[in-house]
Amino acid sequence: MTIPQIIGWLGAIAYVLAYLLLSLEILKSDKEVFHGVNTFGALCLVINALPVEDYPTIVVNVVWGLIGIISIIRIVLKRKLIN
Repeated sequence: MTIPQIIGWLGAIAYVLAYLLLSLEILKSDKEVFHGVNTFGALCLVINALPVEDYPTIVVNVVWGLIGIISIIRIVLKRKLIN
């Protein structure tokens, strides 16, 4: 197994884990942790897809990661405005 494949598996595990923990109400979608795990998963899957030039996977995961980053920024800014 190559390094990108190992990283890809970590990303897949991160996606499934984030969704599982959200579904079990252990994580909340309005917290940075949920979006951070999703962003980490997206980055890992981009790294996995780059060597094989899997562009649909790259595009989807770049967008997914950007959504996660934007969500984290919004949560942090909202918290700062409240405090």
